[in-house]
Amino acid sequence: MTESKVVVYSTPTCPFCKKAKEFLTKKEVAFIDHDVTTDKEALEEMRKLTQGGLSVPVLHICDEIIIGFDQARIEKALDECQSS
Repeated sequence: MTESKVVVYSTPTCPFCKKAKEFLTKKEVAFIDHDVTTDKEALEEMRKLTQGGLSVPVLHICDEIIIGFDQARIEKALDECQSS
């Protein structure tokens, strides 16, 4: 992807957040990472995207919101995003 169409909302202690970011890095996908423990604006963005949810990670890939590390859904969303 030429521009970052992927945003990750995470916390530093979340093992699934680390897995999601490692997966994106391995696939050479550029992404913006927001630590919702220190970035209150990002926390509010995440809560709006998830209708008030507080679970992490939250991945915003193009127009899709994925809560948790679901590798199959992430791959599908990345493929759809790249072809759009």
